[in-house]
Amino acid sequence: MIDETKARILSSVRTIAVVGLSSNPGRAGYYVPAYLQAQGYQIIPVNPNLQEALGERAYASLTAVPQPIDLVLIFQRSEKVPPLVDEAIAVAATAVWLQTGIYHEAAAAKARQAGLDVVMDACMMVEHRRWHAQQSPEI
Repeated sequence: MIDETKARILSSVRTIAVVGLSSNPGRAGYYVPAYLQAQGYQIIPVNPNLQEALGERAYASLTAVPQPIDLVLIFQRSEKVPPLVDEAIAVAATAVWLQTGIYHEAAAAKARQAGLDVVMDACMMVEHRRWHAQQSPEI
């Protein structure tokens, strides 16, 4: 069963800024955003080393993105999370999702205090599949 926070995020967000989106199709930082894009979410690559990815213009930072961001999906080491949470708060994102293996309790607390939903140490693709299966009626 998927928890309430994950279900709320998966059902309400439309625009996902992916920090650390990779150009390597074999890496989770590529195939997870590609999967989410195929499910209808708008993906905004955030990686200073890329010009574009998944057919979208890439940006060097969250604050460089010229449009509203619903969710910040983070593919970075845990120690890099605090300034990314600060940027997520600054751009008025509604949620922050830290991929599998990524967690930072202090940054999560700061995000929650600012009113953002937070998920840590979970794969958004796996959770989306689980949530989608729960939405489908049994046959």
